[in-house]
Amino acid sequence: MIDFPRQYAVSRRFTLGVPRTLRVLPEGAGVLFLRSGGPDDAVLGLWKLDLTDGSEVLLVDPAELGGDEHDLPAAERARRERARESSGGIVAYSVDAGGRRAAFALGGDLYVVDLSTGATTGLPSGGAVFDPVIDPTGRRVAYVGPTEAGDNGLFVVDVDGASPSRLVVSEPDPLVSWGRAEFIAGEEMSRTRGMWWSPDGDRLLAERVAEHDVDVWWIGDPAHPARTPQSIRYPAAGTVNASVGLTLFAVDAAVEPVELDWSDGGRFEYLADVVWSRGHDPLVVRQTRDQRTVEIVEWTGVEGGDASPVVRRTITDATWVELVPGSPSWSGHRLLTIEDTATSRRLHVDGVALTPEHLQVRSIAHVDDHRATLTVSFDDPTAVHVVTVTLADGTVDRRTEAAGVHGVLRNGTTEVLTSSCVGRHTTEIVVTHPGGTTTIADRGAAPVLSTRPAFRTVGARDLRSAVFLPAGHDATTPLPVLLDPYGGPHAQRVLQTNNAHLVSQWFADQGFAVIVTDGRGTPGRGPAFEREVWGDLAAPVLDDQIDALDALADEFTFLDLDRVGIRGWSFGGYLAALAVLRRPDRFHAAIAGAPVTDWRLYDTHYTERYLGTPQEFPHHYERCDLATDAGALQRPLLLIHGLADDNVVAAHTLRLSTALLANGRPHQVLPLSGVTHMTPQEAVAENLLRLQFDFLADHLGVDRGKG
Repeated sequence: MIDFPRQYAVSRRFTLGVPRTLRVLPEGAGVLFLRSGGPDDAVLGLWKLDLTDGSEVLLVDPAELGGDEHDLPAAERARRERARESSGGIVAYSVDAGGRRAAFALGGDLYVVDLSTGATTGLPSGGAVFDPVIDPTGRRVAYVGPTEAGDNGLFVVDVDGASPSRLVVSEPDPLVSWGRAEFIAGEEMSRTRGMWWSPDGDRLLAERVAEHDVDVWWIGDPAHPARTPQSIRYPAAGTVNASVGLTLFAVDAAVEPVELDWSDGGRFEYLADVVWSRGHDPLVVRQTRDQRTVEIVEWTGVEGGDASPVVRRTITDATWVELVPGSPSWSGHRLLTIEDTATSRRLHVDGVALTPEHLQVRSIAHVDDHRATLTVSFDDPTAVHVVTVTLADGTVDRRTEAAGVHGVLRNGTTEVLTSSCVGRHTTEIVVTHPGGTTTIADRGAAPVLSTRPAFRTVGARDLRSAVFLPAGHDATTPLPVLLDPYGGPHAQRVLQTNNAHLVSQWFADQGFAVIVTDGRGTPGRGPAFEREVWGDLAAPVLDDQIDALDALADEFTFLDLDRVGIRGWSFGGYLAALAVLRRPDRFHAAIAGAPVTDWRLYDTHYTERYLGTPQEFPHHYERCDLATDAGALQRPLLLIHGLADDNVVAAHTLRLSTALLANGRPHQVLPLSGVTHMTPQEAVAENLLRLQFDFLADHLGVDRGKG
């Protein structure tokens, strides 16, 4: 029988076989989604749910097209890393507004599929296609493709394939790209796209990214010294970001392109989003470098080629303005936004708060002329629910009741509700339409273990925690404790789902009491709770882990506080190293995976949101720098880092290791050759779990035979 570490690795963390990237087609034409064949198949195909009979049809099987995944364009490899995408095949697609055709890239080639028949056609592109976007009318596809300077030209091709691709714009400079989102947008702003069609399909708004002034970093592969190191342009905190421009092109007409001064002469540094809806001119969402101001600007007159900016909404905050999925959106001529008030994140209509204070809005999922469909949390941040809000009077209609994490998609009279909960390894996907109700099958792996989280609200700050115990524990035998947090801002681990807790449960079943706690900075609790980490990413998050541990020890009296370990990845890795460095009285061993150890080496948008710039707030960076505590290490510390990581680069671990060595502090370092931040390789994912257990078992006194 397959054991958990192997199953975890083969199933790509239990993501294979799970439907994803759902899209509801108009007028009851069906629901599109991506899914692999099962829990050990990493190749995604394009599927369609037929609402007339409830059947699931594989529209496009990548195996039949023969796409070569081993020679992907560099831009596509980077996009997948930003999206933490470890699957192959059709990993993204775009659909026209009428739901008639979809476009996608496979192995660098361009295809379009007729959604009614499944007929798939290759379009002339020259290869190395990145991020194809079909226009709303379904007549053309825009994509990024190769030129002599690199993969940086913006092209358009007709879907009938009768004529070759047409170059819209390019520059003979490898440091300039068109139609691609820059690193910061993809990594930190959840914006993976750099081009936007007009609703009539006649014009294309394209992003121009110039990286000349961004610092050059080098990522080498020490295991292959003959290979040339890869150069990346990395905007570390306090340094120069890429220069981003926006230009409007008329695809067919002989009209000069119009460059939009979206940044207001440089006052705004971040292009957060572009929204171009039918019946409206494009909206540009722009954010200042300090992230304390966001403006939503409508560019009027684009049809006449005389685009002018009109500021529709300005949002300010003393610390930062949160970027929320689905915001802004139009409902007729009303502008819907998600904005923070003193106590909650609320839906606003034309600047007026509409949802009640007790709701924490997480996203705008759908908007029509009368209602907005939202995902929200009520008084429990571990659950995410779906509600509809009547825009005329703010009436809230709760759509989901069961504990769990719920999501929603809508188009006309068809709605898709997704639900995940503890005790069920599959995601329930229910499609409701005028003809009835049907489901989409989740073919994900059935885990060889069952999660048994005990959710608790503890301490003076009502911290949400989940406790995992070994099967059959008698509640009298002392257990070593393993803290397994992420713990940082902008991410939540204590949620009422199943598969996200499988690794924690596996460690528990090896003989630990495992605790996961979401402390200050994590979402779902309201703006004030999130902003308590501003200026200090160390003390508040560490204090909350200890406070939760102490409160839980009062209830679970068998927790052995003389044997406490902590493990984490990324921010969680930072928190794990921080714990043994600053509180060796409470933590007795730590595993820090891909940790940020010096925030001066992390990117601008994330880091400066919480710490400001190093130039203006050097003390914020000094108080969070792990190297300054290197001389205090008294406990076993294992540092793990992928040497190909271009997000948290290996320099973080190497610099901390150097500081520890300089202070004569023994520690262990596990370098992972060829591994990025998401560790997609099966052998790596499997054996990292085993090695971590061995390390913790050795230092916390657990029977190693269980691992």
